[in-house]
Amino acid sequence: MAKTRHQQIRHNTTLAIFIAIILLQDFVPFFGNIPLGPLSITTLHVTVIIAAIVLGPVDGAIIGGIWGLLTWVRAFVAPSSPLAPLVFVNPLVSVVPRIMIGILAGYTFILMCRLVKAKYIAAVSAAIVGTLTNTGLVLGFIYLFYRTPAVAQTYGVNVNHLLIALETVMATNGLAELILAIIIVPMVALPVLEVRRRLEVN
Repeated sequence: MAKTRHQQIRHNTTLAIFIAIILLQDFVPFFGNIPLGPLSITTLHVTVIIAAIVLGPVDGAIIGGIWGLLTWVRAFVAPSSPLAPLVFVNPLVSVVPRIMIGILAGYTFILMCRLVKAKYIAAVSAAIVGTLTNTGLVLGFIYLFYRTPAVAQTYGVNVNHLLIALETVMATNGLAELILAIIIVPMVALPVLEVRRRLEVN
């Protein structure tokens, strides 16, 4: 069903707000990326997942893509961690996983809403899928393309132990990001969805 002019304006305004939030998170120190050793714990994935739930998979992918482009640019001009200039200069590592967060989280929410009829469960499921998509793809691509001494050194290991180091990151940083998403995504996304529903009804 085609959107009315007012619905399209509200949609574009909401999209612009999410873009502004992503920009703010990326540029304000310790707001979107918290440096921790060779990596940085991110909170931006939460915003992408919320956008995917509220606006849908396509707009979630747009928000994720903007984050990815910012990550790619920062890898050249203002790296967020010692690892960034080594791996995030590759768009496959910096951009593609961020886009996939929006797509997979958005479609997970839609599917789970149809299967379980409970938006809270659907939002938690989207949070889990979106977070694991980001962490899994980034670390997977690092192992696939960057099994090098320089990258391994940023983790404090040699190349032979890089996989173990990446698995440790998945179990520590990844777990922290997952818990953060599970708590915040339903808390923010569901009320915003309800407000949008009421506005559309009125």
